[in-house]
This record gives sequence, structure tokens and C-alpha cells, in this order.
Amino acid sequence: MAISDEFKDLVGYLEKAIKIVEKMGMRILDLEKQSVRIKLPKEPNVNHLGTVYAGALFSLADFAGGILFFASFDYKKYYILLKEMTIAFKKPATTDMTIAASLTPDEVDGVRKIADEAGKADWSVDFELKDEQGNVCCIVHGNFQLRKL
Repeated sequence: MAISDEFKDLVGYLEKAIKIVEKMGMRILDLEKQSVRIKLPKEPNVNHLGTVYAGALFSLADFAGGILFFASFDYKKYYILLKEMTIAFKKPATTDMTIAASLTPDEVDGVRKIADEAGKADWSVDFELKDEQGNVCCIVHGNFQLRKL
């Protein structure tokens, strides 16, 4: 994957739109239609134990859900809300972390159809946060809501 031409102008804005995300150093590595991959550097996101801070890992998943929204829906017609997120810490995160997420065209069409009819629609995504060796350090389940502007 890479950043598709459709999203090249949007990436710089998205990486800086939320100031804490910018300070955490998150970078969008891949952004294509209905698919995203993001990196969270270990530094400056280290806790008192020398591992990646749990709040930074949660923020990575939250940010990925937002970027997946931009990759999947018309942000001039809809906006996104995070309704609920759970995170299971499986292994200490001791390196830079990455997250990848995607939606199928059928998932996007279904959510869009409900939102167009009802004004809003819920959708869920499961994420795996992986270290540099590809080990799953966290599993996250996010419940989001798409709303019409």
C-alpha cells in the first residue's frame, strides 16, 4: 500500500488536525480507499516502565478509526463519533507500533445507506496494534457512529 493520489493532500492536515496526535508523532504510512496503516513511534510515548504508554496505544486506535472514516466516507457529507472502545493489552509494547484497518465496500455501503435514511449509523472495527516484529501487543474493538452533517 501507499498513500493514493486521492488522499495525498489530506494526509498533512490529518496528521496535524489533533494537536496531541501531532505531538505523539503518529504518521499515516498508507492511506487508500477504505484502508489505512499508521505508525506510532515509541518516543516520546514512553511510560515509567520504558514501554509505550497505554494512553498512546489507545490514542493510536482512536486515530486509526478517524482516518478510516476519511478513507471510507465523504467527510463533506458525514462526520464520525467514537461511541465506545475497549482495549486488551496482550504484550508490552517496547518498539514503534503500527495499526492497520480496513472496511469492505459492502460494510461502507451498508453504513452509508443507514446514515442516509436515519441520519446516523453505527459501525464497528477490530484493530491489532503490532510491534516492529509483527507481534500483536493490543487488541482493540471500536464502536463508531457516522452522522450526516
